[in-house]
Amino acid sequence: MASASSRSESKLFQPLDIANGKITLKHRIVLAPLTRNRGTPYAHSTPDKPNRIWVPNDLMAEYYAQRATDGGLLISEGIPPSLEGNGMPGVPGIFIPEQAEGWKKVVDAVHAKGAYIYAQLWHSGRANIPQLTGTPILCPSSTPWDDPNEFYMYPPPHSTTRIRLADYPPSEMTVPQIKSTIQDFCKAARTALDVGFDGVELHGANGYLPEQFLSSNVNHRTDEYGGTPEKRCKFVLELMSELANVIGQENLAIRLSPFGLFNQARSAQRLETWGHLCRELKSNLPKLSYVSFIEPRFEQIFTETEKQKFLDSWGLSDIDLAPFRRILGDTPFFSAGGWNDTNSWGVLEKGDYDALLYGRYFISNPDLVERLRRGLPLAPYDRSRFYGPFEDNSIGYTDYPVYKEDAVS
Repeated sequence: MASASSRSESKLFQPLDIANGKITLKHRIVLAPLTRNRGTPYAHSTPDKPNRIWVPNDLMAEYYAQRATDGGLLISEGIPPSLEGNGMPGVPGIFIPEQAEGWKKVVDAVHAKGAYIYAQLWHSGRANIPQLTGTPILCPSSTPWDDPNEFYMYPPPHSTTRIRLADYPPSEMTVPQIKSTIQDFCKAARTALDVGFDGVELHGANGYLPEQFLSSNVNHRTDEYGGTPEKRCKFVLELMSELANVIGQENLAIRLSPFGLFNQARSAQRLETWGHLCRELKSNLPKLSYVSFIEPRFEQIFTETEKQKFLDSWGLSDIDLAPFRRILGDTPFFSAGGWNDTNSWGVLEKGDYDALLYGRYFISNPDLVERLRRGLPLAPYDRSRFYGPFEDNSIGYTDYPVYKEDAVS
């Protein structure tokens, strides 16, 4: 734990300009985007006509407001821009008016605390099953899941039996489908700003649709969208360009995981691919609000030791995010992946990053900013309550107390 003097002087609590100077954050402790599956079903669900759409609710507004601080930044959970991009039950999209109205409640609750909030737009791509969306599952190529024993994490609607992802291979996207999907994102981004979000972050990480285009083991296309590192970047670059045209590049950010393994991302040519992507982003969109990266050794599905073995096998034993920091220069640069009350101190002072994202400990500590500022102990999180939906969605969601309440109890 850092000393009181080092905490008070920490760059974590110094201002940071994002959005090309439009927004000045009062501290650099950012809520990471976290899927929590607490939305309300849009329609009554039956076996013949299952509900496939969820809307934000008052409980979600309370959850985000609890974690909002004056001048702080929150990144929303992943928000699907379309029905076919919705990869999990309980996740509200932003493609029907009722969803937009629900997100406005969330945004207004956050703004009432003096905080800022970005909408993270998320398309699951092949990490999905057709029984959930009722639509074809889209992917750069019709690449089946290569582990025949990996199951989708939820049973299909009105079923209790989980199914194997490999049994439902995705459909290769046609070029018109690619263009249509980009327009889905653009419409969602416009709606997000219309309801008050301060900006939009593209989820380009964790093996979802944008990263599926970037990944050589998933993207087997031979047209303009695949075949080389440069061509595999085309979808993401085209999508970011179109989003910037719609909402302004200063209101746009992106999240990337160049060394990630989640959702079977096993791409070759990591530095070549993500290096090209970042060079093109910096050249074409120099006023992006920020870029957000996941640490090379942080992984949701492997330990740090296990992940290191992957990096060693790629000849990247000592890799860090420095190559991308050099490429992106003065674009605000965020880092996510395992930050807590013991390892956050002195990090920003090195100049490698401009802000740190916190996920799991922000779940269990709604007053995380104050706990870090004062050196207070962090409450443990309950992993079993991370992902709903539950009969009582508030448990492990909005019932974590702030420190004073914790001490009294």
